[in-house]
Amino acid sequence: MRATVMFGAGTVRIEAVPDARLIEPTDALVVVTRAAICGSDLWPYKTMEHSETGRRMGHEAVGVVETVGADVRTLKVGDVVVMPFAYSDGTCIFCHEGLHTSCIHGGFFGAGDVNGAQAEAVRVPQADGTLVVLPAGKDDALMPSLLTLSDVMATGHHAAVAAKVGPGRTAAVVGDGAVGLCGVIAARRLGAEQIILLGRHPNRIALAREFGATDVVSERGDKAIERVRELTDGFGVHSVLECVGLEQSMLTALSIARPGGAVGRVGVPQDETMPASRPAFYNNVTVSGGPAPARAYIDELLPDVLEGRIEPGRVFDRVVRLDEVPDGYRAMNEREAIKVLIGF
Repeated sequence: MRATVMFGAGTVRIEAVPDARLIEPTDALVVVTRAAICGSDLWPYKTMEHSETGRRMGHEAVGVVETVGADVRTLKVGDVVVMPFAYSDGTCIFCHEGLHTSCIHGGFFGAGDVNGAQAEAVRVPQADGTLVVLPAGKDDALMPSLLTLSDVMATGHHAAVAAKVGPGRTAAVVGDGAVGLCGVIAARRLGAEQIILLGRHPNRIALAREFGATDVVSERGDKAIERVRELTDGFGVHSVLECVGLEQSMLTALSIARPGGAVGRVGVPQDETMPASRPAFYNNVTVSGGPAPARAYIDELLPDVLEGRIEPGRVFDRVVRLDEVPDGYRAMNEREAIKVLIGF
């Protein structure tokens, strides 16, 4: 079969690899019908050291179950499923607490011994606890939005939950990538009264406004902080969704939170330390977040997608075939595309 393999910074190729197959009796084999390139895939695309063997990429997919292991009970051949970016057994103490990304038998696609999903097929460990059967055909028009439940919509929602977004509260979203845009959807869905997007790209700003952003701040650094405070009567916002992961974005997030506010961080941190810990301490700012337990959120978000109340699939502004994936990485890295959908 064919799959996306990254061999180092800027080097992505579509390679012939051994066919995906069942290994454990709890596995399922899924034929991928749609996948995506994630903003987090761009970090190794920028920094990965050369590897002779390469890394199989991709952690967002929908597809059709082709076969299941002997111990799989909730899935059958032909089911159309969405695959969260982390696999989990659904039965351990952390899964029961809704933290599937910390499952004691779990892990992440495209990491360790579990290959990525930017491929014609993917082995899904712990299939019963991981995959969610979709009440839709594989070519349903809603598939782009359903695909976002594997990561970006769930991650934007996680940022909003961690930031304690609620009715009547003010929120700011740091970052205008796909996760940030989904964060705007999530903040509006949870009832935020004012939603400030911190972003600079006109096409993304336009989409954010359609999703529910009430204000846009395109300045950076101290000027951005000053502008947010102007928009909030000098207080700052109740809830900040940090969707980038850089030191400057986290510093901005902590600086625009009002005393007693909360920051939900979902941008993969690129630094070992967190800035502004002392101001955050003295302002009683809560800092929470991490990898989104997408599996825990799908049941909540799925009805809103199916009924058209939210349309997160609009973050996909470029569609490529598998053999065009290397150019998809380039386009996202050069900000020519917000998010790339891979069709098969």
